[in-house]
Amino acid sequence: MQELASTHGWLSIVPPVVAIALAILTRQVYLPLSLFILLGWTIISGFDPLQGLLRSADAVVGVLRDADNTRVLMFSAMVGAIITFTQYSGGMDGFVRWVEQRGLTRTPRRLQLFTVAISGTLFLESIFGLLVSGSIARPLFDQAGISRERLSYLLDATCSPKCILIPLNAWGAYIVGLMAAQQVERPVELLLQTLPLNFYSIVTILLALTTIVVGRDLGPMRTAQRRVQQQGLLLRSGARPMVSSDVTALTAKAGAPPRAVNMVLPVLAMVATVPAVLLITGHGDFRSGSGSQAVFWGVMVGLTVAGVAYRLQRLMTLQELTDTFIKGVQGLVPLVLVLLLAYAIGSTTRALGTGVFVARAAQAGLPAWLIPAAIFLIACFISFSTGTSWGTFAIMLPIVIPMTRIVPGLHPALAVSAALSGGIFGDHCSPISDSTIVASMVSATDHMDHVRTQLPYALISAGLALVLFTLAALLL
Repeated sequence: MQELASTHGWLSIVPPVVAIALAILTRQVYLPLSLFILLGWTIISGFDPLQGLLRSADAVVGVLRDADNTRVLMFSAMVGAIITFTQYSGGMDGFVRWVEQRGLTRTPRRLQLFTVAISGTLFLESIFGLLVSGSIARPLFDQAGISRERLSYLLDATCSPKCILIPLNAWGAYIVGLMAAQQVERPVELLLQTLPLNFYSIVTILLALTTIVVGRDLGPMRTAQRRVQQQGLLLRSGARPMVSSDVTALTAKAGAPPRAVNMVLPVLAMVATVPAVLLITGHGDFRSGSGSQAVFWGVMVGLTVAGVAYRLQRLMTLQELTDTFIKGVQGLVPLVLVLLLAYAIGSTTRALGTGVFVARAAQAGLPAWLIPAAIFLIACFISFSTGTSWGTFAIMLPIVIPMTRIVPGLHPALAVSAALSGGIFGDHCSPISDSTIVASMVSATDHMDHVRTQLPYALISAGLALVLFTLAALLL
């Protein structure tokens, strides 16, 4: 509760507002994120620009002092090597051919449902699920003539929402821990009660599926799809993908046979390693395991399996393996830089007390039937401004849970689910959210194009969720 005592008042919302506005206006990502950090630490330093600059640099360096952060950054870079390995070995071509032969990509609808199904099965770790499903789906979407903005939307819409709705992972363990810290007697039972009431997550997934079945796009997404259909351009003219063309444009080695196994094998090795490491680090309970260690060792095992398999088949020499590895890692440097800045923003918002200020400002005398909707809106603003769902949970649950004990008629599970839903909103669509950034990267699309085309869907989901929270409060 000590964290709740520290806030810089209305100044704490200036950095996120300026950064998000700048990102939307310029369609850039590095400058807004850097400016967020600089503004934040300058405010904390009493508007001393030199101190602000020095402390900003310390905040970025401080990210690497956290072993979990460092492992995620290394994992993200090395996923580029998995992609280049599977492409250069002919595995990607073989997998695309295998999928086509089975009719899974016969129509755009089938392909998109296939992608959502793959993403849905990878619920143990959010970023890992994005990277694996995106790596598999991107070449299929390119070949089918579906915009990369559309792919990034489907991946993002089935990332955090599915992880919180299937909480047999670190998400569930984290939320249960926060509840237990607030002396909730049966935190697991309370979490289970929130699942059917987590309206934003449910509506987001249902809306994504609806757009696939109906075959209709909205606003900027419709423009993006028309661009592909009419001009054959997978990206907008002038777009800056989050991943280098050295990765996406790499072709198979001359003479390499197109074998699906050379893509499936390293991916399966990664997928199998993640739950194993979660079990080991969680001492038998994968919900308590280390997500960063799991994904780090997952990609390490995947790369090792790929390297050994390619050598046994005499597909690649040791020098080719090394060169392909380096090319893949280099291609994902833009992602690593953005994630580094995003993590530094996390420490900046905590020091500013952004979420605390917003939550305190909204604590007003409201009737019980309006409180869940108000909690949802507050959590949406905090998560969109800070780009973190977990940080939003950490801020909101210590406020919401005590409210359920003192406000007559306030349904505990509904109030908690409103806070969780609001946290997912920002994680889903904020331009400074790590999952939004990774969805752009793995789809090889311009980050701000992803945000811009996805936002209308996120706002529709949020609007429907707001109505449902209000109605549920009246009925429960």
